[in-house]
Amino acid sequence: MAEAQIILAHARESGIMAIAQGEEHKRARSVLAETGFRRDDDGVYHLPVDGTETMVADLVACAKRHRVTVHTSGRRFIGDAARDLASQLPGRWRTSVQIYSHPSWQEDLVPWIWDSGELGRAIQSERIPYAATLRDAEHGTTLLFVERPGHELGYLVGAFAPEGLDEGYADPHAPRSIVVPPFSGRAARAVADRFLPAYEQAVHARRTAVIAAALESIRADYGAWQAVVASGRSSDAAPLRVAALGAASEEFLDNSWRSFLTVVDHAPPLMVRCRPASSPWPADAETLSRLADTMIAAEGLGVGMALGGSVTPRERRARAWPAIETWLAGGETFLRQARVSAPHRRPALPVSAPIRSLAAGHCAGRNR
Repeated sequence: MAEAQIILAHARESGIMAIAQGEEHKRARSVLAETGFRRDDDGVYHLPVDGTETMVADLVACAKRHRVTVHTSGRRFIGDAARDLASQLPGRWRTSVQIYSHPSWQEDLVPWIWDSGELGRAIQSERIPYAATLRDAEHGTTLLFVERPGHELGYLVGAFAPEGLDEGYADPHAPRSIVVPPFSGRAARAVADRFLPAYEQAVHARRTAVIAAALESIRADYGAWQAVVASGRSSDAAPLRVAALGAASEEFLDNSWRSFLTVVDHAPPLMVRCRPASSPWPADAETLSRLADTMIAAEGLGVGMALGGSVTPRERRARAWPAIETWLAGGETFLRQARVSAPHRRPALPVSAPIRSLAAGHCAGRNR
């Protein structure tokens, strides 16, 4: 790519749009401003309402003087493509355009894109000057929609890691991005029927793994604490005094509470999917009920502390321990129920869904 470049595309409602690119993108922006283009909140430039096509010719001439390359995209404006896709997906999706004018800006995506396929690799190795995000507020799902690098047609759709799960590219539980065609109906069917179910299953599996790891950590700390109490000696083999025993117990409870907060964060959405009666272990219902009760109590304790409530450390430990103890006893029961509880699958779009043109782009990122 040239050090300074302007990409022109056509938007359905706004007409000619322009995007400044390259390591010297500020030079490209100066050209756009000098020739009367206006910058919107997404960082995209467009002709003013009273602008004329002669402004494009002026732009080309001005760009040449400033050593800025002007390139006309053969695709529709990515914002239009993303909106057409979003309008045909189940649920209510909001879209936004993301601009990565400087090549380094797209690196911000790497820690957040949750993908084990082509999209994750492309973000790290290909130039992606712009993208669009699609967010489903009800489920908290955010998709990244980009033009497929190296191809005249087609787009890549992937997802960002859900809130509370910070793992990004190469996480073994991450879903695999998909290639969709430049037709909104067919693209929406591919996303709704293939990608979103795979994404939800990946979230379910990742949350289950996170909870299992947290419970294992608590169990290990508990075993170490029990060993110290039984031995009557501290870790340095010195005799354990009553005060030291109290300090060891407080340390164990504090560490366990921090790990247990992970369970509090991730267990509720899995628990609502559990159906013990239809599982091989219907008797697990009673254990799940006890776990749910302790979860409600722990959530209340956490909220009270977050709001600055007057909960002393001693009171917090006293209230937290019954919940932790209950989960140590019933955690494996919960995990086996979670593993056999398939995540909710969104309804597939009808086969007769209209095929509308979708020269779309998938993507996400930071506005600049």
